[in-house]
Amino acid sequence: MSTSSTAGPVNLFDADLVRDPFGGYSRLREQAPMVRGSFPGLDSPVWLVTHYDDVKTVLSDRRFVNNPANVPGADVHNIREQLIEARGIPREYAAYILDSVLDADGEDHLRLRRLVSRAFTARRVAELRPRVEEIAEELLDRLPGHAEDGAADLIEHFAYPLPITVICELVGIPEEDRPLWREWGRSLVSLQPGAVAEPLRHMVTYIQELIARRRAEPAGDLLTGLIRAHDEDGDRLTDTEMVTMVLTLVLAGHETTAHLIGNGTAALLTHPDQLAALRTDPGLLPRAVHELMRWCGPVQGTRIRYAAEDVDFGGMTVRRGEPVMAVLVSANYDPRRFDDPDRLDITREPDGHKEVHVGFGHGLHYCLGAALARQEGEVAFGALLRRHPRLELAVAPEDLDRQFLPFSWRLTRLPVRLGT
Repeated sequence: MSTSSTAGPVNLFDADLVRDPFGGYSRLREQAPMVRGSFPGLDSPVWLVTHYDDVKTVLSDRRFVNNPANVPGADVHNIREQLIEARGIPREYAAYILDSVLDADGEDHLRLRRLVSRAFTARRVAELRPRVEEIAEELLDRLPGHAEDGAADLIEHFAYPLPITVICELVGIPEEDRPLWREWGRSLVSLQPGAVAEPLRHMVTYIQELIARRRAEPAGDLLTGLIRAHDEDGDRLTDTEMVTMVLTLVLAGHETTAHLIGNGTAALLTHPDQLAALRTDPGLLPRAVHELMRWCGPVQGTRIRYAAEDVDFGGMTVRRGEPVMAVLVSANYDPRRFDDPDRLDITREPDGHKEVHVGFGHGLHYCLGAALARQEGEVAFGALLRRHPRLELAVAPEDLDRQFLPFSWRLTRLPVRLGT
C-alpha cells in the first residue's frame, strides 16, 4: 500500500490501544483512512481501514477476498502457515478453522451459506421468539439463587446461558453437553498461546460423533438438515464442511450475543438517562439494541481480507495480495457518518429503520445470525429490566473485568445487585 506516512506499523496488541480501542482508533482514523498494523505471526503488516465508507467498501467490493487462494500468484501455502502459527492451530485441524463459510468467496461462499440460511430467515427467527423468551425467564428465575454477598454475575448466569441454549437447541446439541461447548468456546476465542489445540480437538471429535448419531437417529434440528443435504446430494457439502459449519454456527451463534448482552447491560447501568428512557418506553428496545451494537459491540474488527488485484482505495493503492482488515469500531465512531458518535443514544434513529452501524458486518458476509442476535438482545434487556427495576452494578465501572484482546470488547464478569 502506498502512503506518505513513514511511521511504523501500529502494534495491535499495544496495551493502550487494547484498553481504549474507541479513542485509539479514533485518533488513527483522523491521521489517515488506512494505517499499517502489525499482527504477531504474520510477516506482512495488515492494512487497517478506519473510515466508515471505506470499511463498507472493503466488506462489499469483490476485489477484496477472504481466501488468499483467490489472489492470483499468492503464496497460499506460506499465508496458511503464518495463520496456523499465529493462531496456534494444530495442522491436522486447520481446515476446520481456515476453510469455514467465513473464509469462502464467490460461489463457494454462496453454496455454504445457502445450506443454513433458511434457519435464520426473519420468519424462522420470529418463530423462535417465544422459546427465547421462555429461556430468558427461566434463567432470571434462577438468578437470585446465584447471588453471593448480594451480587450475581450476569455474564455467567444470564448473558452466556441464553444464546448458547438457543443456538444449541437449534443445531441439536443435547442439554447435558452444552457446558462443555461453553468452556471450549471460551478457550478457543481467548487467543492465549497453546489454548486452541485442545478445545478444537474436542469440538471436532464431538461433532463427528454427533453427526454419526444423527445419521442413525434423525431429529428435527439443523444438523439433521445438513446431513440430509449432504447425503442426498453429496457434492454440496463434504464431511469436513459439515463439521466446520456446525463449529462455526455454535461459536458465532453465542459468543457475540453473550457479550452484546453483557456490554449492553453495563452501558445502560452506567448511563442512567438511557436506562430511564428505556424503562419508560420499552418500545425503544429495537433501537437500543442497534445503538448498543454500535456503541459497545463486542466484535471490533473483521477477519483479514486480501486484495485480489491492485486497488486504488482511500487515496492510496492497495497492492495485490496485501492483507486488509476493516476496523468496525472505528467505522462505528466515524463522525462523518454519526452525529456525536461518542454519545450513547438509544433513540438514535436508523436510516429508514435500516441498520446503519457495521457491528454485524456488511455485504455478502453480513452476519447470518444478526436477526437472531438482535432478537435475543431485545428479549434479554427487556426481561432483565422488567424483572429487576432496581438493577445496579455491584462494583465501580472502572473495576469491571474485561478480556484484553485486540478487536474485542468483552467483559469477563458483570457483578450486579438485583435490588430485590
